[in-house]
Amino acid sequence: MSKTVATEERVLLSPEQIQKRIRELARQISDDYRGRTCCAVGVLENGFMFMSDLVRNLEVPVICQFIKPHMHELSAGGISRKEINYSPSVDVKNQHVLLVEGLVQSGITSDYLMHHFKAQGASSVKLAAFLDKSSSRRVSLRPDYYGFVLDESFVAGYGLGSPHLNRNLPYVRIENSRFSNPPDETVR
Repeated sequence: MSKTVATEERVLLSPEQIQKRIRELARQISDDYRGRTCCAVGVLENGFMFMSDLVRNLEVPVICQFIKPHMHELSAGGISRKEINYSPSVDVKNQHVLLVEGLVQSGITSDYLMHHFKAQGASSVKLAAFLDKSSSRRVSLRPDYYGFVLDESFVAGYGLGSPHLNRNLPYVRIENSRFSNPPDETVR
């Protein structure tokens, strides 16, 4: 299946590159979870396509659950802070959790969810990210599994949107056209 790419967009990751990397990740995760059930918790909305393709390629029993984080700005006494909530609640007690993210940037949400799941009694918690934008990290966090390292500012496709448009694209593209060098794809 070939799609015409408009002149203002640049394909960063082709469908073939994405699927090849997901098969590699699935083999690694299957080896690590051998003999256990993987409780995959997909973070909506960016992670839905990655989660779908990843769990179909896993060779271990899988429980699939989804959550959607909500960030709220709170102000009290002139001090502003952000609070993260998520819904629906997921039962992770005694589970081997694999948190599945489409894009990890600051790491704040992933870090919060991983600590929360551990506090809820998860047997183990690991993080799988389709795209890892470590240059934007604000907490000490490194995904246990990642598809690609991202340096570009704005991308869309393969579940990622701007904010909701283009999530259906089978590839990942750069959203703005202010790039003079080809994108650097770093594969783990």
